Amino acid sequence: MARRRLHMRKTRQVLRLAMKERLPQRVIARSLKVGRQTVSDYLQRAKVAGISRWEDIKDLTEEELEGLLFPSS
Repeated sequence: MARRRLHMRKTRQVLRLAMKERLPQRVIARSLKVGRQTVSDYLQRAKVAGISRWEDIKDLTEEELEGLLFPSS
């Protein structure tokens, strides 16, 4: 069953908590009330897109970030 995508604001929070705050995936999942696998999936998408630092994306619009993480959508 296909999972629904998180809103880009929540996706941005996942990336910020992981890249800037350096929180573990389990803590991020719990604090944002999403599954740990969801956090893992979004971090993997960021890695594939070449995003490794919060500074790389902090000023992007939601549309730009979505385009990087979901290029075929």
